[in-house]
Amino acid sequence: MISIKKRRQLVQVIPFSVISLLFGLIYTFLEHGILGDSTNYPTTGNPYHYNPLASAFLTLTGGTLMGLLEVFYLNKLFHYKSFSKKLIIKTLIYILIIAILVFIMTCAGHAIELEESPLNPKVIGFAMNFLMSFAFISLEIYMALGIVICLFYTEVSDNIGQEVLINFFLGKYHNPKEEHRVFMFLDMKDSTAIAERLGHTQYFDMLREYYADLSNSILNYSGHIYQYVGDEVVVTWTMENGLEKNNCLNCFYDMKKTLQEEAGKYEERFGVAPTFKAGIHLGKVTTGEIGVTKKDIIFSGDVLNTTARIQSLCNSYKTDLLISERLLEFLKIENYFSTTDIGSVELRGRNEKVNLFSVEQLA
Repeated sequence: MISIKKRRQLVQVIPFSVISLLFGLIYTFLEHGILGDSTNYPTTGNPYHYNPLASAFLTLTGGTLMGLLEVFYLNKLFHYKSFSKKLIIKTLIYILIIAILVFIMTCAGHAIELEESPLNPKVIGFAMNFLMSFAFISLEIYMALGIVICLFYTEVSDNIGQEVLINFFLGKYHNPKEEHRVFMFLDMKDSTAIAERLGHTQYFDMLREYYADLSNSILNYSGHIYQYVGDEVVVTWTMENGLEKNNCLNCFYDMKKTLQEEAGKYEERFGVAPTFKAGIHLGKVTTGEIGVTKKDIIFSGDVLNTTARIQSLCNSYKTDLLISERLLEFLKIENYFSTTDIGSVELRGRNEKVNLFSVEQLA
């Protein structure tokens, strides 16, 4: 069974495959339109064969391999580089890889054509001649454009969120729609004191590490990061995903476990290990695109204000996690979690009282 995280990473590979395939086919058709029935490239004399199926296979395979390399390795390697540096360095790396692969494939093709060894000087000479030609340089420039588009898509997806970007493309929320969602408001404990102690720059570095460590748990339990507000994170799920296998509760405790495991790293670097508290609730929201100069998909509804108020009561009841009775009614927590009835609580800004429960994970 593929994990949610792996599934998400594999989905990130798809744009590389699709964009590479489209660029490859367009180039193949344009090249055929120019060369027609020619059997050789006029500038190099190298053999030319029109084969769109082979082109489709090679570009699809190459794009998929590039996507796998990007998602599972290079993206992590250059995670903290600026966008422009990442774009330039990665593009150069991919162009170099493509040049090496083209050289190998050209040698193999000529070796078969001439019935010689791929290491034969004549074969290598043909390949080098092609690599130094205007035809290959123009091909590299064309492929670099495709690579830049792929990398740009990846960066935009990482910045605004894969789910948000897909919904923008599909126009899912172009017209506002009502839906039921689960929300978690998660707040770092003693953040003001920590910020004063560390100073703005070091505190920001800690926040970056903190958010990165929380992200995997959120993704693993089908959550979507809606907003970062200072040291607070707002996580949301569709009702189905949030309730399935108690994802919203398991997400909280998985994040808690992650920070406990990473406590030594924080203590060593910042002198303090962050902890957090959270409130979880579900309700109806109106979801839609908003903005003119900067578009975003936002959620509007009383459930957000209520969840924020629930989270703010964690300190008062000396607990790290509070949930509403309404959410509890939909969860199946037997044998997994224990709850303590806090009672009916009046939330600031609300006329109606809300029944709250603290939650503990069973060993």
